[in-house]
Amino acid sequence: MASTVPSTIARGLSSGVANRIMAKKYVLTKHFEGEPKKSDFIVVEEELPQLKDGEILTEAEYLSVDPYMRAYMIRFKMPADMIGGQVAKVIESRSSKVPVGSYVTGSFGWRSHTVYNYDNPSADQQLPVHVLPDFGPYPVSLALGLLGMPGNTAYFGLKELCQPKAGETLVVTGAAGAVGSHVGQIGKILGCRVIGFAGSDEKCQYLKKELGFDYAFNYKTANIRSALKEAAPNRVDCYFDNVGGEISSIIMSHMNKYGRVAVCGSISSYNDTTLPKVSIVQPSIVFNELKLEGFIVSRWANRWQEGIMANLNWLKEGKLKYQEKVYHGFDNMVDAFVGMLRGENTGKAVVKAK
Repeated sequence: MASTVPSTIARGLSSGVANRIMAKKYVLTKHFEGEPKKSDFIVVEEELPQLKDGEILTEAEYLSVDPYMRAYMIRFKMPADMIGGQVAKVIESRSSKVPVGSYVTGSFGWRSHTVYNYDNPSADQQLPVHVLPDFGPYPVSLALGLLGMPGNTAYFGLKELCQPKAGETLVVTGAAGAVGSHVGQIGKILGCRVIGFAGSDEKCQYLKKELGFDYAFNYKTANIRSALKEAAPNRVDCYFDNVGGEISSIIMSHMNKYGRVAVCGSISSYNDTTLPKVSIVQPSIVFNELKLEGFIVSRWANRWQEGIMANLNWLKEGKLKYQEKVYHGFDNMVDAFVGMLRGENTGKAVVKAK
């Protein structure tokens, strides 16, 4: 795999072609087996076309690593460009809507530079490219976390599917991650009793002392049933599931009648080569008449800015806090990806391109 990546766009004369636009991108050469490895990828250089009317040229500033990337790549025929979101700076523009120097967020993948038709976007893209609003004193990297896809995942997934009411009890797994930490804070804003499960004592202390969770337990050391009896003596009304596995089966068995479950992900099994065996959940769903719904956040693409602005307003009001785990260097994308899947991050994991 290439070890160096130019920090600026390469332009020059080659083979008689003037003003070449060169980009670097990660290509996945085979489907993941267990934990992703550097040998699964190659970094290739490609020449980009000159801009046409309506198009912009961007340079990656921050790139996202998220659990969904591990699960989604199984759908692609190999070799395939690695998927993912990024915050990018517009370095050239032939769109009157996007000035040079502005920042955009989009699903450009793991690549250094991108040509994108802003005025006439492709109809099949799940999430539109957005010019970032003024974040004030906050870093543009938040467009990949609290003020981006994870923030909207928490906002819409919790409010639309769980529909929590003041006084109810909410449980969040993966509670120290980008989505889970946000879900718990929104739950507190809405007046809920919030219980989180995370992967270390340090993360649990952060959830309680910094983010205001009522209870937080280390799922690696705690007895889950005992923890729920202690923290939710009146049982659970809403469950935001980021991890799947046996812990989810136990939580659903401790829910109240007409409880609501939003299934966001299943990170507990993403790196497993065989599916883990877990207790069946159908009795809990049937006898407690639970509502369980999986979702992909692009469902609310037409309301995207609603979520961004709601989260930005809460942030400005001091009702939301965040942490970022920042990795450095485009050539460290795989290390960041593996680290995120191992749970190295508290809050959102991002890569600063240079």
